[in-house]
Amino acid sequence: MKIAQVAPLYESVPPKYYGGTERVVSYLTEELVRQGHEVTLFASGDSETKARLMAVCPRSLRLDKRCRDQMAHHYIMLEDVFQRGAEFDIIHFHVDYMHFPQSRREAITHVTTLHGRLDIPDLVPLYHEFRDMPVISISNGQREPLPWANWQATVYHGLPEDIYRFRPEPGKYLAFLGRISPEKRVDRAIEIATRVGMPLKIAAKVDRVDKDYFESVITPLLRNSLVEFVGEIGDGEKDEFLGNAYALLFPIDWPEPFGLVMIEAMACGTPVIAYRGGAVPEIMEQGHTGFIVHGLEDAVEAVRNVPQLSRKRCREVFERRFTATRMAHDYVQQFERLIARSQEVSEAA
Repeated sequence: MKIAQVAPLYESVPPKYYGGTERVVSYLTEELVRQGHEVTLFASGDSETKARLMAVCPRSLRLDKRCRDQMAHHYIMLEDVFQRGAEFDIIHFHVDYMHFPQSRREAITHVTTLHGRLDIPDLVPLYHEFRDMPVISISNGQREPLPWANWQATVYHGLPEDIYRFRPEPGKYLAFLGRISPEKRVDRAIEIATRVGMPLKIAAKVDRVDKDYFESVITPLLRNSLVEFVGEIGDGEKDEFLGNAYALLFPIDWPEPFGLVMIEAMACGTPVIAYRGGAVPEIMEQGHTGFIVHGLEDAVEAVRNVPQLSRKRCREVFERRFTATRMAHDYVQQFERLIARSQEVSEAA
């Protein structure tokens, strides 16, 4: 199968540091290549892949200090994609709705995986207008604000089985990994760690849009002697950071579309303590891979109950449900179905 993967340009594929969407695109692309498909990846020039790389810009836009208009590069990329559209059996977009007007008018087989939150009122008229666009969700919970969209399937994220090493023994610190932002609630993580008297290591990215929040709300909390702010880390460091943790804290306050860090922790054998929201109940197995909690007291009690959990069971759940092999298999099934449908429509016409 000839497949085009169209990635956002904000981060490289895979990202050098933080970047969930681009990381998943990388895992999927490499697994599709491994399975024998002919894959073309449209991404930034500093991406690393065994697929054919169509470099749209020299480097990821977030790390390019000279870049002032990120959208300009994306539209150049989309033009290149559509000019080459006849080369592919299917085009798989990961750039939200950016391509919808052109996709509607081109005779191509395509599908879009939506990676972000959909509970934004501005999106309602847009997805109503483009109800013909086939889309894939990364969790069933992600669909709830737009249940009438043209959903084809839910495909959960997956990781290469060997990227994280299973560690059977728990560490002595709690971990927080992700973004510093109001919805990720690192302040809750700090409060939980303080209540149980356990060290907390925070490995997190601070986006420009969240800089004021970080400096005004979070920075004062980092003076806590139990808290160590590690900063943004990449794949090479995440294995040890998550694997050596006692538990991962995921105290979100928003409808999480998936939560990649939860399955990264599971791959290491590290249990997760997560607040209920969005995809959390779909990804977590309560009492097996961790605990889903409803408030501070519940979270504190969950930390104390971590010894009841089996780190081996966490790894087993990852291997059964969240590998890149399973993810690619699920996508290939959808690709084949969409290609067959497009062929039927063409023959009928």
